[in-house]
Amino acid sequence: MHWQEYTIEFHGEPYKVFDTVGLEETQLGIKEYLEAVDNAYKLIKKLDAEGGVDLLLFCIRAGRLNATIQSNYRLFHEFLCEKKVPIVLVITHLEREARMDDWWDRQQSTFEKTYGIRVADHACITAANRLDGRHKDRYEESRVTVRTLVEKFTVDDQKSLWAGGNSRFVSFMRKLKGFLPEPLDVKKKDIVSRLMQRCNLSPDVAKQLAQMIKQI
Repeated sequence: MHWQEYTIEFHGEPYKVFDTVGLEETQLGIKEYLEAVDNAYKLIKKLDAEGGVDLLLFCIRAGRLNATIQSNYRLFHEFLCEKKVPIVLVITHLEREARMDDWWDRQQSTFEKTYGIRVADHACITAANRLDGRHKDRYEESRVTVRTLVEKFTVDDQKSLWAGGNSRFVSFMRKLKGFLPEPLDVKKKDIVSRLMQRCNLSPDVAKQLAQMIKQI
């Protein structure tokens, strides 16, 4: 759940981008869960301050699909945004395809039927910017494709359906507990300690949030 904030601009419009690292495995350990506590809290508070989330760009590398991709889809689309924010799939490393969109034509049914991953749109691209000839043209084409999708889903009259706050944080952490192996359970005191030390919450607020997370 590590994240980094960037400001980008194209066509005269500024955009705030939050580059967030997903899960590397389908299951978490106690250590990874506790690390997610403060990262998720800070991210949600920052997103609240910025007015919410307009679009999720779910970026993956072309290759074999697996359960970790499915888990990350659920983590952000279902858990963090409760399916209320449009999600666009961006597939990279496709510069050697005869036609980059051919990859999606072959894989779309697997995404939807096998993994339950359904997206509002997609972009088959290359992010390799040091290639020559046809591959270089494809990089420029990819930039236009992604920018067009961002503009399409962040138009001025589109109201963000994001609902953040402490309730979003508690709901997210409760659902994330489902990625812990069955015998493991995170202790309330460890959540309290994390929120106090890393998020500067008062003991009372930290205990209240930890108690809400533990109530399932």
